[in-house]
Amino acid sequence: MASQNASGSEQMQLIQVDPIRRSISLALTQIFVWPFIYLIFLMLLIFSKKETFRTETRYILFGHSLLVDLIFLFLTDFVVLLSYNFVLIPLHFCIPVCMLMEAVAICAPLTIGAMCVERYVAICMPLRHQAISTSRRALMVILMIWILSSINPFVDMFILISTASHEYLNQLTHCHYEIMVSERIRQFARGLLFIVGLVFILIIEIFCYVMIYLAARAASGDKKSASKGHRTISLHIFQLFLCMAEVVCPYIEAVVMQYGIQAYLTVRFINFLAFSITSRAVSPLVYGFRDEKFYTAMIYYIRCKNNVISTDSDKQT
Repeated sequence: MASQNASGSEQMQLIQVDPIRRSISLALTQIFVWPFIYLIFLMLLIFSKKETFRTETRYILFGHSLLVDLIFLFLTDFVVLLSYNFVLIPLHFCIPVCMLMEAVAICAPLTIGAMCVERYVAICMPLRHQAISTSRRALMVILMIWILSSINPFVDMFILISTASHEYLNQLTHCHYEIMVSERIRQFARGLLFIVGLVFILIIEIFCYVMIYLAARAASGDKKSASKGHRTISLHIFQLFLCMAEVVCPYIEAVVMQYGIQAYLTVRFINFLAFSITSRAVSPLVYGFRDEKFYTAMIYYIRCKNNVISTDSDKQT
């Protein structure tokens, strides 16, 4: 949920400074983003094919995390393509896109917090885990996450519609969330509110981390499961720090802007790849490759698909 520090026209003036830099940045973005989109889509496909994944709480939350990351990456790349190709669209068409991007950006850390709590219950309260972590409750948690994530975008939309002129709502623009919150004070309040929410989630994750760490040291606990949960939450905390850095980046970029446009563009592009994109790639790495059950299913699906392709090729020859 990276805030932008310039208006749409100012952003495009910065991009137009160096056409070669613009082309290289656009190419690098596609090379960086689309492998993650493909990987996440593949994992969602595997998730949909296995009933086990659709009934266990941890995998339901993981599937939701993948869906949120996929939507965010796809919409982000869509907006980048529009901006770097100087495509202007009516503001009222940008509003739904911006609202959805804002909602999924807020969904991501909330889902991370829910996944950490689920691991805490599984390891520290194993006898009550099945009673507490049911698929129905997981779906209720996901519904609550979307409700909480949608509050801010809808409030901003209602304020915009009630205060903006008809000419403003029909003007051509580049899609960025600041078209809905043009006042500096509201942009600052939005960032502050998001950071407060991340800190609250971080406190929950640290609590789960400490409790699982103590469970790992206990002789009576399942040390293997506790140790694995301990490492998983460590990666979730790292992912949350990436989300925090994404919010702080625009303020750093504002300072760098004083030293020149080229330095600003370089720092901004690095921040985009390092924090906006990388933070969405952590979830597939945490569960897709570290979880034995999901990793086995993924390898099995890939091998079966390759076997089908090989069989079709043999038939054609």
